[in-house]
Amino acid sequence: MKHIGRQINPKRRAVVAYRVVPKEADQCLVVFTDSLESDAHDALMNLVESNAGQTAYELAEAMDRAVLPDGRNMLRAFAATGKFAKMPTDKIEMTPDMQNTVILSELNSAIAQQKGVTVEALALQPKDAPAEQTTSAPAETVEAAPVAPASTDGVLSDDDLAKSYRSQADRLSKEAAQLRRQAEELVPTKKTSKKSAHSA
Repeated sequence: MKHIGRQINPKRRAVVAYRVVPKEADQCLVVFTDSLESDAHDALMNLVESNAGQTAYELAEAMDRAVLPDGRNMLRAFAATGKFAKMPTDKIEMTPDMQNTVILSELNSAIAQQKGVTVEALALQPKDAPAEQTTSAPAETVEAAPVAPASTDGVLSDDDLAKSYRSQADRLSKEAAQLRRQAEELVPTKKTSKKSAHSA
């Protein structure tokens, strides 16, 4: 099970939203599950266990496409209410199953080595995403995601929120256009059926 971990000392269960914070390779962003109300906690855990959560490069991608029971965007609601906590990656251990644990800093190093890049390069970089990439691009998927709300007071300014909403609207518009294209490829819209019936 990806994205599940805990603080090493004291032991505190956490869900890792970002394994690597941009420009801070030794930091991650987590949500401590005991800080959530029951409905938000259940929504987050259901997302983690879902196919969308398990296939996400960073869980924040899936969180940015998910909503809480009250209809709020999960990622932004958690950011606005200070649920994200920035933690050193060597203070978080991942718990993929009941028998195994791995310290997040070591996991990041192993992934980076496997990819032949630095740990810092593992962080999502929206500005570096190729323009042609859409829903398959992790960086573009979380283009508007706040990455360091917990380092201040957990509250985004109106300007930040407005910018995020615009970016998210642009992204959703691209996704909608792509879905329409895919639908047309599967079953083209029959726009001429009535005309042909009249002509007959």
